[in-house]
Amino acid sequence: MKHRYAMVCSSNQNRSMEAHFLLKRQGFDVSSYGTGAHVKLPGPSLREPNVYEFGTPYKQMFDELRRKDTELYKRNGILPMLKRNSTVKMAPQRWQDNAADGYFDVVFTFEEKVFDMVIEDLHNREHVLLKTVLVINLEVKDNHEEAAVGARLTLDLCQEIEGAESWEESIDEIIAGFEKQHRRKLLTTANE
Repeated sequence: MKHRYAMVCSSNQNRSMEAHFLLKRQGFDVSSYGTGAHVKLPGPSLREPNVYEFGTPYKQMFDELRRKDTELYKRNGILPMLKRNSTVKMAPQRWQDNAADGYFDVVFTFEEKVFDMVIEDLHNREHVLLKTVLVINLEVKDNHEEAAVGARLTLDLCQEIEGAESWEESIDEIIAGFEKQHRRKLLTTANE
C-alpha cells in the first residue's frame, strides 16, 4: 500500500476501530484516534457512561466491564468491541495528542463535527512536510451494525484511492463514483 490512513471518531472507539481493524486486515498502513476528552463507553444508563482516559489499555477496560456486568456488556456489544480493539492496538489514542507523531495521506472521519475538528487541528499544526492531506467524512451512525457497514465502505474507498495513479488528480472522479454507487454524500477537503 502506498498511502497512510487515519481513522478518527469522537470518543467511543467503535467506528474508527472497526475501520482500522478491517483495513489493517487488508494490509493498509492505518492508525485510529478519538477526539473527545475521554473514552466514553455505554454504561447501565445514558447518565452512567463508563469513562476512561485515553491510553487506558483495552484489556483493562474489558476486564473491568466484564467484572461489573458481563451480560449487559456482552448484550450491548461493548465486550466484543473491546476484545476486537485489543487485537488491533493496545490502547485508544487521542488525535490531538498523537496524530502529530506521523503524517497521513488520507484521514477519514465518521461524523461532521469530528471532520471540522480534524480540519481545524490540521490548520493549526506546523506544516513541516508541506504535503496535501485528504480529509473525508463518511457519516456513520454510532452503532455496531452501522460501524461494520461504514468500515466496508471505507475499505472500498481506500481501495479506489490506492488504485489511482495519483489521488490528487482523480479524487473528484473517485468521490463522485463512490457517492453514486453507494448513495452516500461525502464531505471532503484537501489540506496542505
